[in-house]
Amino acid sequence: MSAVIFGEALVDDFTTEQVVGGAPFNVARHLAAFLAQPLMITRVGADRNGALVLAEFERFALSRAGLQTDPMEETGRVIVERRGGGHRFAILPRQAYDFIDPYLAAQAAVEASPTLLYFGTLAQRHERSREALQQVLSACRAPRFLDVNLRPGQVDEAVVRASLEAADIVKINEEELQALLAWYLAIAPGTPLAAEEVHAACAALVERFSLDALLLTLGHRGSAYFPRAGEAIVTRDAPPPPYVIDTVGAGDAFAAIFLLGRERGWELHETLLRANEFAGAVCAIPGAVPRELSFYDKWALRWKL
Repeated sequence: MSAVIFGEALVDDFTTEQVVGGAPFNVARHLAAFLAQPLMITRVGADRNGALVLAEFERFALSRAGLQTDPMEETGRVIVERRGGGHRFAILPRQAYDFIDPYLAAQAAVEASPTLLYFGTLAQRHERSREALQQVLSACRAPRFLDVNLRPGQVDEAVVRASLEAADIVKINEEELQALLAWYLAIAPGTPLAAEEVHAACAALVERFSLDALLLTLGHRGSAYFPRAGEAIVTRDAPPPPYVIDTVGAGDAFAAIFLLGRERGWELHETLLRANEFAGAVCAIPGAVPRELSFYDKWALRWKL
């Protein structure tokens, strides 16, 4: 596999503990654990948190060809406050991943000769990294996978629209679907929709943005894949994990296994089932990525990797 993963690598700061994260970096680490050898394009600061990110590159044996170091800006950081049974997140502005160098990013992507490009929306909040992504997209003709990741106040509708127009396959969750329906089909959030109406709306989004497919994740209820041509593929009632610690990174885990299955030539319905189950397993561990690489062993064995 030769996937280029573009976007943020950051640190979730719990005050007493710093945990490396960022949706694209989560995807890259999962793929690397299954020996898929992706190229992660990101930017970190020359600081302690940058060293934590670098340590994860080394732990997962990820290539550093796309890793940039910013001499001025700090490594991306999200301040996490535990409140009651949940968390409050503050995504800090002006971080190193906002300033990915366009020339270096495009050069690394071309040298990787990718079979797939993955990108999200958060790393496009600043003009510099948006330009870097455009350079990467222009330089590589590989299929494009967009993982929509809407965070309040981070990117506007114009950025999301341009991303949808650039993508071939788009992954969203139910919250993100509501935002897209409001923006592009004038369906107000919270409007009750029957299953057939949801299918019709997703098909309309596929048509509007000339997508190859729209991938909708539904948590423990499964997922739905809406192709440009042919019938939708729906998986229902994914096996729940024995217990749930948190749902952080579940969508990233799903995306990683979907991409892995696509590259390995798995049958699509089987790929969705495996992605659902793996995402559920990530919900049974703290954080988005396991602390022990042995977590991946049973999956590699089960899937004959």
